[in-house]
Amino acid sequence: MRETDVELAIRAAEIGAGVARAMYGTRMERFAKPADDFATEADIAAEEAIMTVLREARPHDAFLGEESGEFGDATSDRRWLVDPLCGTLNYAAHTPLAAVNVALRAGDRLTIAVAADPLSGEVFWTDGEGVLVRSVGRDVPLRPDPTSSLVDLNLNSPFPNKNWFLAANLLTDDDFMSMFDARVLSTTLALTWVAAGRRAAYITDGHLHGSVHFSSGIALCQAAGCVVTNLAGGPIHTGVQGLIAAADATVHAELLNLLSPPSDSEPT
Repeated sequence: MRETDVELAIRAAEIGAGVARAMYGTRMERFAKPADDFATEADIAAEEAIMTVLREARPHDAFLGEESGEFGDATSDRRWLVDPLCGTLNYAAHTPLAAVNVALRAGDRLTIAVAADPLSGEVFWTDGEGVLVRSVGRDVPLRPDPTSSLVDLNLNSPFPNKNWFLAANLLTDDDFMSMFDARVLSTTLALTWVAAGRRAAYITDGHLHGSVHFSSGIALCQAAGCVVTNLAGGPIHTGVQGLIAAADATVHAELLNLLSPPSDSEPT
């Protein structure tokens, strides 16, 4: 019987995570990329392993990899998005905070999303019907929960809205700090934790549409029932861009009030 798309995505992510786990903590070469970014040998090896699995199973699809770029059938309406290590700097510094992201976009919809934690062994996944985490061979349904009051902030550039929003400024905002406890992971693994009820929210600036880094995490949050919008409270990937992913409507409203987007960026 043909392997389903979600089963394929989970298998590919687990294989990529296995590569990253095996290489974790070893000395490896770094390959420079634009904007002071870099990839490690683990990024490249994990992506090659993932793409090999996907291409063998779906040879007529299109593919976009963080390290290898675009290839496959450019006319296909099915495109696999792969980020072999989101949190490369953490990983290279022997800090166990990274995610292996595999997603499938069919037409204009993200239909499958998987984010694997190579160090914990957890695999977060959705086929659009709720979110589950696979650990030690068992799938457990997840749901958002704001109880922790932990909000993860992405402090990495770019900052297209810096004229009115910088996530770092929230760290010195008395109102924010009285309501929430800030954390900085520098990996979209934090988005899976919002979906799983381990974080109350996640905030980042930037243009995220079609991003191999963010696609899986956003889809997991949406499928879990989180409130997911741009920084002004409008539809994701529109207007001012950026992202607020909140465990519930109350947390989202509180954060939106604190961010105070300019009036001309409010959703219409």
